[in-house]
Amino acid sequence: MNLHIRNGRLIDPANGIDRVADVFVSHGKIAALDVAPVGFMADRILDATDRLVLPGIVDLAARLRTPVEDRATLESEMRAALAGGITTLVLPPDTDPTLDEPGLVEMLKHRARQLDLVNLYPLGAMTIGLQGEVITEMAELTEAGCVAFSQADTPVLDTTVLLRVMQYARTFDYVLWLRATDPWLSRGGVAASGAYASRLGLAGIPAQTETIALHTLFELQRACGVRLHLCRLSTAAGIALVRAAKREGLPVTCDVSANHVHLTDVDIGYYDTNFRLDPPLRGQRDRDAIRAGLADGTIDAVCSDHTPVSDDGKNLPFAEAEPGATGLELLLSLTLKWAQDARVPLLDAIARVTCDPARILMCSSPAVPPCGQLGVGVDADLCLLDPHASRQVTRQSLLSQSQHTPFLGFDLPGRVTTTVVRGRVVWELPA
Repeated sequence: MNLHIRNGRLIDPANGIDRVADVFVSHGKIAALDVAPVGFMADRILDATDRLVLPGIVDLAARLRTPVEDRATLESEMRAALAGGITTLVLPPDTDPTLDEPGLVEMLKHRARQLDLVNLYPLGAMTIGLQGEVITEMAELTEAGCVAFSQADTPVLDTTVLLRVMQYARTFDYVLWLRATDPWLSRGGVAASGAYASRLGLAGIPAQTETIALHTLFELQRACGVRLHLCRLSTAAGIALVRAAKREGLPVTCDVSANHVHLTDVDIGYYDTNFRLDPPLRGQRDRDAIRAGLADGTIDAVCSDHTPVSDDGKNLPFAEAEPGATGLELLLSLTLKWAQDARVPLLDAIARVTCDPARILMCSSPAVPPCGQLGVGVDADLCLLDPHASRQVTRQSLLSQSQHTPFLGFDLPGRVTTTVVRGRVVWELPA
């Protein structure tokens, strides 16, 4: 199919593009910008006047809860992703069953190919069952389609096992995607330690949960040279440690969730379980440090941390509620809101959800094709955004099978009108 997208404002941070131009798509690839290739005949023309034409959003953390279909289905969450302009998803290994065997990875990849909606890249489990005891067959998982390895939110208790995993990964140049959390300090906690959690009578999770874990990871990294991607940082002190590690030259990247870019612990209000998240929402100083880290490049990417939770999992006392929130459809709008609030240039803001996470993903695996950009010759993964529209977040407006989000009632900027994956129009805003 030949597709002509005309009169749109192209925003492509990877190539430094911010101008009105036409995009010509042929055989699933971007064939040309500005001027049509010789002999090009469009099968369909999309008028992008007054629209932004963006690279497809790359989300580094989205749990699709496959195959637990009371919370979500693979198809429902992929369609929710498309409604948010997301064309590439990274799936953590804490599925049910855990992605610790090649056959399970191949089955997941097969289901994703059958749906043929979003580019899906799974992370393999570092240890069998995420139990932190026996290292998985990483080479076989890589052959099955895993792009990197992770423990999801379950830390390895035995530091010796963690060091051996790092040594194994370094030998084969695998990248480890790790949450920095100390299992003992965080045990039983449900909110960030501090005055607010104390007033609510909630068990606290101190900032040292993150910083102690980071110190351990960096010391082991210095010993073996493994490449690390740190997932969902949440504290000012943790971000300062990552900034110092990057200055030192350690091979490390990191991301934060869109929830933590905007919210703090006081937003929990009167035990609203939509704000029960992991890591927990922290203080204003931490949120300000996250925003500053995004602006100066210390933090490489923003992700949705999409974690569908059923009504039964949320309709409980705060301390008993299941952590998590839907976020696929909100990631781009929340990034635009951060850009507006912090007066960050649009190119820089869009980079945090396109070319920057794409770089992390492509550096993790040579099997990942170029994404997060609008370069000629790359897959035509892109979205059209109406920057003048806004949306009020309601349960009824969300396509995800889980409608639990801390942003219910928020008015967010921007609305995706069309999403294109590999040259096919796979989602359009209903008229």
